[in-house]
Amino acid sequence: MDKELGRRILQLKDTIVTEFDAENWTELGLLMGLTSDIDHHPRLLRSLDWGDGDYPGNVLSFLKGIAQKDKSAFEEVENFVESQFEGTATYVSAKPSAKRLTFAPNVFKVPDDKPQDDLVSVMMPFEKSFDPVHSSIRGAAESAGYRCQRVDDLWEDSVVVQDVFSLVFRSRVVVVDFTGKNANVFYETGIAHTLGKLVVPVSQSLDDVPFDLRHHRVLKYLPNAEGLAAFQDSLARRLSNLGA
Repeated sequence: MDKELGRRILQLKDTIVTEFDAENWTELGLLMGLTSDIDHHPRLLRSLDWGDGDYPGNVLSFLKGIAQKDKSAFEEVENFVESQFEGTATYVSAKPSAKRLTFAPNVFKVPDDKPQDDLVSVMMPFEKSFDPVHSSIRGAAESAGYRCQRVDDLWEDSVVVQDVFSLVFRSRVVVVDFTGKNANVFYETGIAHTLGKLVVPVSQSLDDVPFDLRHHRVLKYLPNAEGLAAFQDSLARRLSNLGA
């Protein structure tokens, strides 16, 4: 089982433990064809009914069993849970943690779409001189099995920063280029960190990286043909390792 699926199982377990009651389990069983799996689990419903401390572990073992037997069935369970509790909480982090952040921003609209595991977004200056850099990032993402988008690939909202937020929200990984100390990139990096995304910082010069972010590993590159080829290879390896 890969790490990403393991994270999703843990995240779904937390939501179910917090929100589910016996009726939800019955509905899940009927709609997903899992009634037998639920009813014949030795402790799942019993531990829920009695409020036993092993209930979270029983939920975890049930979800792990479903995911190992049929990943598509697990994804259907994910969709069911999301549809049942849409609006009760918004979990946007790519990395589950002990504490969850539930928020309702008043500057941005939260997209209806859920985050997409195969999406890399790019936050960088829009000057034409950066086109070869963008091409290298796109090539690295595709080599690592990701789709790659930049905000100029979209036009979903009349306010550009809303498209930025929506793109970051939907992304699993955000590549940020600090070259030139671009203020927009700094702002977009803050959004990505707040949403718990996996952020990969790159730059032509480490001097362009803000002091508060220098503890993060930055992938440095040279903007010539040889440098960009090496950069693309290094970034592809980095993105591949994130999915390991």
